[in-house]
Amino acid sequence: MRATTALAGAFLFTFAIGAASAEDNQVFTVMTSGTEIGALDVSRTETGYAIFYEFRNNGRGPTYNETVTLGEDGLPVAWTIEGATTFGNEVDEMFELSGGEARWRDSTGEGSASVDGPVFYAPQNSSPYTMAIMARALMAAEDMTMPALPGGDLRLTEMETLTVSNGEETREVTAWAMSGTSLNPSYFLMDGEAFFGSISPGFSILAQGFEGEDERLRERAGDYGSSRFEDIQERVANPHDGPIRVRNVRVFDPLTQSLGDPVSVVVEGQRIASVDPVDTPSAPGEMEIDGAGGSLIPGMFEMHAHTSETGSFLNIAAGVTSVRDMGNNNDVLDRMIANIQSGRIAGPRVYRSAFIEGASPFSSNNGELVSTEDEAVEAVHRYADRGGFHQIKIYNSMNPAWIEAVIAAARERDMRVSGHVPAFTNADTMIAAGYDEITHINQLMLGWVLEEGEDTRTLLRLTALRRLEDLDLESEKVQSTIDSMAEAGIAIDPTFAIHEALTMSRNGVLSESAVDYIDHMPVSSQRSARTAMSEIADENDDRAYRAAFEKITDTLALMRERGIFMVPGTDMGGSFVFHRELELYQRIGMTPAEILAWATHGMAEYLGEGDELGRIEPGYLADFFLVPGDPTEDFKAVKTISMVAADGRVYFPADIYPEFGIRPFIEAPAVTMIE
Repeated sequence: MRATTALAGAFLFTFAIGAASAEDNQVFTVMTSGTEIGALDVSRTETGYAIFYEFRNNGRGPTYNETVTLGEDGLPVAWTIEGATTFGNEVDEMFELSGGEARWRDSTGEGSASVDGPVFYAPQNSSPYTMAIMARALMAAEDMTMPALPGGDLRLTEMETLTVSNGEETREVTAWAMSGTSLNPSYFLMDGEAFFGSISPGFSILAQGFEGEDERLRERAGDYGSSRFEDIQERVANPHDGPIRVRNVRVFDPLTQSLGDPVSVVVEGQRIASVDPVDTPSAPGEMEIDGAGGSLIPGMFEMHAHTSETGSFLNIAAGVTSVRDMGNNNDVLDRMIANIQSGRIAGPRVYRSAFIEGASPFSSNNGELVSTEDEAVEAVHRYADRGGFHQIKIYNSMNPAWIEAVIAAARERDMRVSGHVPAFTNADTMIAAGYDEITHINQLMLGWVLEEGEDTRTLLRLTALRRLEDLDLESEKVQSTIDSMAEAGIAIDPTFAIHEALTMSRNGVLSESAVDYIDHMPVSSQRSARTAMSEIADENDDRAYRAAFEKITDTLALMRERGIFMVPGTDMGGSFVFHRELELYQRIGMTPAEILAWATHGMAEYLGEGDELGRIEPGYLADFFLVPGDPTEDFKAVKTISMVAADGRVYFPADIYPEFGIRPFIEAPAVTMIE
């Protein structure tokens, strides 16, 4: 590999100007939704920076110790990063540039490149201070663009100037966007050449003392994202005032789990107007889409989402036209849903869960945080009064003694109850208390292997999966729990795909879950697909985690045999991972056609929407997608989608994917406007 550039006269500053102008030592506060969760400490050294970054949210988070050495041109010539990722995978990353040769090592392995021009190594795991180092280099580069290693091109875009104050001191800071190596830009703030912080709608890192600016600056980040996504929508939406005819398609019927003979499907407004014989002439004013004999499938339901704007677009491109949000910043989600419903951005229908968490040092800072039983009950009623929430979701730090009162309040307000199994109790107790659905298969299974008093508010709820290796599924404790679920009609939201990632991903090895799409993705996604999620310290860990995934698979097969209802969801953003989530259920005996019926009309029925969604019939809402192959025979065919209708709006994934740095999988179908 040879990194080249045409950046003539790229650098107009020296190391002394670029680095010394920044403050020598800086401390930043890490916050999520206004709650302090960690810190970023930056110290100047004789040759660069020493950086410490750590936060904890939901009982987990990254820890990075970094040493950066800069050359005379302000570009890194050496970088070491040690620590651990959010889920505990060891970080031991390095970069070195010497004599025109670059070498690096990250979680995927080792790499090298010959360098004959300015190029910036983009670490796989590093603190947000990386953006400040990048920004100083890019500010002096032609067009504020520079090649990156291991791939891509970094681009710096100025957003606006903002005045910030802590009540005693006022500063003028500039908001910037950094993009080019991942799906989305990162938004951050610079005070001249000094880093001031980074911002997103739910997360911020701000110079110590300016924490009071958190909410306002996160709103600005939301504005930047909304503007970007609205611009994307302008480019990828295909508005049409008249009818839309999708000609020559075989419609999947989830009731018979089969494809019909070729027909044409006509959409008017938000609904399906008719399903016509394939040779019915088009009428003047119609937009005709050539289905070319492909399969038309009802829109799918991702049942474990934490919705984002990026996820909204990518789920639409993946044929996911409805999601169940399982916990979010409520204000951020309000805004996002309004933008989707108005057509300002593409996105699925969102079915909201009312997230309630107990206050503790390990809290997940989403939804409502409560400290007493009365507060927990009041939170149920606030959600019910607010409207738009179909169920309560209980989380890890809730006191188990409060659960019966919370469930009673939910029943009073006609709301379902789902959730994690709170720490210091087990699934059997939650089943007896009246849960309608248990979230995550590990939450169920840990009750069979944990000792009394062990704290699942920490990463133990993931690392204890190693103990499943020795679990006997025929044991009385396992059979009793499954019998209780079956008898009570309690559902399970297994999040199969994330458990595959937790147990089966390995550093330097391409995950089986990503083989069908990873070559199309930006470099950051490609690196992630070759990185372990959990810490795999030795051969014993490797064996135990692999055995755990087999035990999880066997447990789901057993639950299916007992008639326990399952819902498919990823907890990983949906989209490509949702395709993998569904694909995995073939391992427990489900056929491709059965999976498609379950993920479409089955979930519509589960959410009480079976008369409106999940089928392609006259009168139903126009949510469906087109694939050229037959996914009832080969499920992988569902991964190549050429057209999606969502709420009657037509999208072509080939238009959406490049907006996120993804190479399309298939061309858009031919479109004709009938005069």
